[in-house]
Amino acid sequence: MDERERPADGEIYSANYSVGRKGWAGNCPARFLRAVAYPVLLLAVVSVSAAALWLKWDPARVSSLFLVGVISYLVLLERLIPYDRNWHPGKREWRWYGIYFLLTMAGSGLAQLLVALAVGLISPEEPARYLWVEIPGALLAGSLVSYLVHRLGHRNALLWRLHGVHHVPEKVNVANNGVNHVLDIVLAQSLVQLTLALVGFSRPAVLVAGLFVAAQGYFVHANIDVRIGPFNHLLASPEQHRLHHSTDLSEAGHYGSDLSCWDHLFGTFTWHPGREPAAVGLHDPTTFPGTGEILAALLYPWRRRPAPGPGPE
Repeated sequence: MDERERPADGEIYSANYSVGRKGWAGNCPARFLRAVAYPVLLLAVVSVSAAALWLKWDPARVSSLFLVGVISYLVLLERLIPYDRNWHPGKREWRWYGIYFLLTMAGSGLAQLLVALAVGLISPEEPARYLWVEIPGALLAGSLVSYLVHRLGHRNALLWRLHGVHHVPEKVNVANNGVNHVLDIVLAQSLVQLTLALVGFSRPAVLVAGLFVAAQGYFVHANIDVRIGPFNHLLASPEQHRLHHSTDLSEAGHYGSDLSCWDHLFGTFTWHPGREPAAVGLHDPTTFPGTGEILAALLYPWRRRPAPGPGPE
């Protein structure tokens, strides 16, 4: 079976959900938190975006501080309304995830410096069109490129050796959203940013779209019991992204981490109410180094592939 991708089959049900795994299932405060958690996050995106544009804050500083705030908020929610208590990181995992996060940020930041220079040279400082038109356009364009790069990372054997590192953990939570091969992050972010610059979206539009994408990227990876109902058909969610990490490749679609419209358009949308993965991680865990083998994972793309064994008699 191909570890990277199989066609999505919306008729296959693989849910094996146990309510006992969860936190305050029948608790009133928990129900309230589950209802307001995502609206509060979206309100933060809108508020910070408006303030940054109005007060002309430095985009790099705003993006960094906003990301810290988003991660802190979601980590707190993981403790208050967990989807699965067994998915909380242990002490060793926190160390591994921390190293991965720092490596990813450092490598991505260094490589993105050149991209930022290109964007600064190409992108106009002021919107050529109305900003309320540019922002949705930038979001749609960036989301489409991100979807295509992500899906290609599952289909192409070489790119899978980069992206597969992210699928090694057998949990899905905020902390291991940073478990990535540095080159995988650099490639994806570079292509998205350069596309937005080449199309001609202004820097304010790119900033606002970037804040939304950053919030969504960590939200969908959060180990929180939040459900967004029919909005799943427009926006990506933890419900969908857990299926993306499923070991059952028939349901592991959902390559969009911000908008779900591209999964609908390209036939990779597999979610329906109540559908949840029985297990997450790699279909064949032996194909990649473990999460704690950080150096081995970083060197994995250049490791010589083993010779194929003899065929069946």
